[in-house]
Amino acid sequence: MRKRDEKVMLYHFAEGDRLAKVQALLETLGMESLLLPEEAWSEKIGYLLGLKGFQKNASLSGEFLFPHEVMIFYQVENRRLDQVLEAFRTQEVPRVQYKAVVTPMNRFWTLRRLCETMEKEHAYLTSREEIR
Repeated sequence: MRKRDEKVMLYHFAEGDRLAKVQALLETLGMESLLLPEEAWSEKIGYLLGLKGFQKNASLSGEFLFPHEVMIFYQVENRRLDQVLEAFRTQEVPRVQYKAVVTPMNRFWTLRRLCETMEKEHAYLTSREEIR
């Protein structure tokens, strides 16, 4: 059976040591990293991954202010994802708060929608932790 092509899209990472550490660890784990440009927010996840049936979004309008770094995992199974996240903890790579896995549903979302959804979920979980 052919090994899946595991990819990790990186959004909002500034050039420098932090990005280099993240990319080096992903490479060590045999995962391809794709550094997304700032304007990628208007594109669908499937397009950004180069999946068949997706085309570039011709209507780029407005702006998107999202200050957080994002890691989006593609073709990474549950157990493997646990291994990857553990490697990030043990190698002391700085924490990336916003992480997502590409699903059959969210591959049709724009990166903006995915980021906004993660931000809402994070706010909800944070508020629940403050109640405890």
